[in-house]
Amino acid sequence: MSTKKLLLSMFLVVVLNTIGTAQVNEWGWDWKDSSKIAAKDMPQQNEFLNNNFPYPAKPRDQWELGLGVGTSMIIGDVRSKAGFGGTITARKALGHVISLRLGYTGSFNSGKPSSYGVLIGEKSYKTQTHNGSLDLIASLNTSRFYKANPKYNIYVLGGFGISATQVQIENNGAYNIFYGFRQPDHQAGLLTTVGGNKVNDRYGWSVFATVNFGAGFAYKINDKVNVGLEQKVFFTSPGYDYSDGFKSGNSNDYYSFTSVKLNLNIGNKSKRVQPLYWINPNNYIYNEVNKPQHMKMPKVKLDDKDGDGVTDQFDLEPNTPAGAKVDTHGRSLDTDGDGVPDFKDKEILTSQKCFPVNNDGVGTCPEPSCCKEMADEVSKLKEELATKATKPSLDPNLGELPSIHFTGKNNSKLDKEALGLLAGIAQKMKDNPNSRVKVIGYGSTDKKAQQASWEKVNAVIKYLVEKQGIAENRFIFTYGQDGDANTVDVQFTAEEGPNTVPAPHPNLKNK
Repeated sequence: MSTKKLLLSMFLVVVLNTIGTAQVNEWGWDWKDSSKIAAKDMPQQNEFLNNNFPYPAKPRDQWELGLGVGTSMIIGDVRSKAGFGGTITARKALGHVISLRLGYTGSFNSGKPSSYGVLIGEKSYKTQTHNGSLDLIASLNTSRFYKANPKYNIYVLGGFGISATQVQIENNGAYNIFYGFRQPDHQAGLLTTVGGNKVNDRYGWSVFATVNFGAGFAYKINDKVNVGLEQKVFFTSPGYDYSDGFKSGNSNDYYSFTSVKLNLNIGNKSKRVQPLYWINPNNYIYNEVNKPQHMKMPKVKLDDKDGDGVTDQFDLEPNTPAGAKVDTHGRSLDTDGDGVPDFKDKEILTSQKCFPVNNDGVGTCPEPSCCKEMADEVSKLKEELATKATKPSLDPNLGELPSIHFTGKNNSKLDKEALGLLAGIAQKMKDNPNSRVKVIGYGSTDKKAQQASWEKVNAVIKYLVEKQGIAENRFIFTYGQDGDANTVDVQFTAEEGPNTVPAPHPNLKNK
């Protein structure tokens, strides 16, 4: 089996064995959990929890231990074959984007010259290389603006390292150590420096600096395990061009290493979150905006301009006079339902038999004959009669208006016949724009009958106002009188009275 097939098989086995433990992305960590905060950062965390500082402290996070195998090649003068190698790394996040990684990579490579290469002196070679490196890694997809934590990590890296290389070249069918800068007449154990690189003539090891670049992709299996694929290139320091046992021109050799990696998060989960490059730094902001738990919300202030205890947005009478008692909708109370609010009513509990009332809320019932104020009341009545006598009388040419009949004493629905009669009444009122109409309902036996009488009168007036366009102030609302509870009389009148009256017993309204 080829090396590539072996690596692919190992990768698939890892994925299939761990995919069952994959977890749904969570948004990271609980910002209230101070157990994840280092002691030196607790002052900042306490300031944040007390809303005295806008930024929470960075939580401690786990290290990532990586193990990888892969294929290696030397890009140089002699035609290279695919070699193999392994790597072990330790990665620590500095933030959600930047992390540091310390790693070791060992590789074994070989090459065989082409026909042209043989002519210019190239030889087959075998090389083993050991490299220690420190890389700076930048994650490209940690910050996400419309999603939760990433399930994969795309990153680029760059850094430097130190390599130790031993090269063997083929000579008459046997591989001998290549000393690079000196030929076999070397002195055993001599350490020389050529081109800034130290070479031990006894063992043929060359030690030189490298510059590293690369990119990788890791897929998260769960909060502890991820698998990845990485490409890394090691550039040798200037002056060293002997990784393949042959120097040509001024170009340097470099190494290419492609690996499949298994990465494990290590560290106490009770005190550390997963590595920060697996946590979207925007999670806290989005969750706080969606469901605030830490945000200090301003106290709600609702205006009440008239000071009646009902806020303006719910007040149906926003200009109630100061001190007037109101209901839950901010409307002035009218205890006896005579149309005059209590703060104006000089007779708060007027009997309905004494309706309509005057502008002071006083009913029209005469005082009992036994009362000594009788004479004064009679005098007042005479004055009122005299005043009414001076007013113009009702035009006798207006004629009579039909009565409206309902089917059932508790029914206030207008049938077709009633609608036709009301249309005729409306036309007469339009033909006589100065006329007023008294709408009289009957039913005074009990509270339910009074409520039903009110509903019938209200239905007649409401229809004439809303459907026929008659002004509401041209009606006198009268209900609860003695008579046929199934009938509402409509009469032209010169009287004065309220055009709207609150329902006497709304709790008994016919449903």
